[in-house]
Amino acid sequence: MLSYQDLFLFSIIIIVLFGSSKLPEIGKGLGEAIRGFKKAVSDSEPNSNKDKDETLKIEHKKQG
Repeated sequence: MLSYQDLFLFSIIIIVLFGSSKLPEIGKGLGEAIRGFKKAVSDSEPNSNKDKDETLKIEHKKQG
């Protein structure tokens, strides 16, 4: 586990390497990547409630 001192040192190194002007761009890219990953995972789950609801609606229409 990282301590506060480790996180502080890591932050300083990142600022020195990339500069403060690039950090918002890096954060935005990282956020978009995480959002895309979460969306892909939630879309690929075959047992999600949304899929079950759609399947039940289709089966109900076939019966009726």
